Amino acid sequence: MAYDLYVVTDEAIGRGRTHTELARLAAAGGADVIQLRDKRLPGRDLLSAAVAIREITRDAGALFIVNDRLDVALAAGADGVHLGASDLPVGEARRIAPPGFVIGASVGSVAAAVRAAATGADYVALSPTFATGSKDDAGPGCGLATLSAVRAAVSLPLVAIGGITAANVADVIAAGADGVAVISAVVGEDNVTAAARNLRDRIAAAKAEGR
Repeated sequence: MAYDLYVVTDEAIGRGRTHTELARLAAAGGADVIQLRDKRLPGRDLLSAAVAIREITRDAGALFIVNDRLDVALAAGADGVHLGASDLPVGEARRIAPPGFVIGASVGSVAAAVRAAATGADYVALSPTFATGSKDDAGPGCGLATLSAVRAAVSLPLVAIGGITAANVADVIAAGADGVAVISAVVGEDNVTAAARNLRDRIAAAKAEGR
């Protein structure tokens, strides 16, 4: 399962484009994973967007993840859910989820990554890797040293999120990330598809150089 380019939708950062449109454009640019993230939408509207994105990602062969809302993810037939520190614990989500359902976890330390792995996470996301303006409560960046330490501590796929750009993505991959999750660097650009394709190419080049 590829996590190279993981794009998170955000209508505010996406310049007024809908979650569905952002997902379609990112998938056209080769995103491996699309995450639907919206903490303000009512559940009914979030489910409607999730159902539409499910179709887009299925056609594109991309993984579809819903942020926070396990109920919406299951109702829409998503591939998985991404859980933050204040969300349902990974172990409880694993108990409820069907076989093969993907559970990702945001972590901010080696200890948190080890705990997520032990309780059933399928991948971990170091958040934020660098300082970011995309999330008001993100806090200071963990840095590449922490990213490398997490890589050494867990064998799960490791995604870096927070402050990732085309300029630093090669350093992030070199530090041990299997992929990068982005918001502004793709959905905040004028041409979402081109931005996604550019990042994916840079990730592939960085991985090739590291072999």
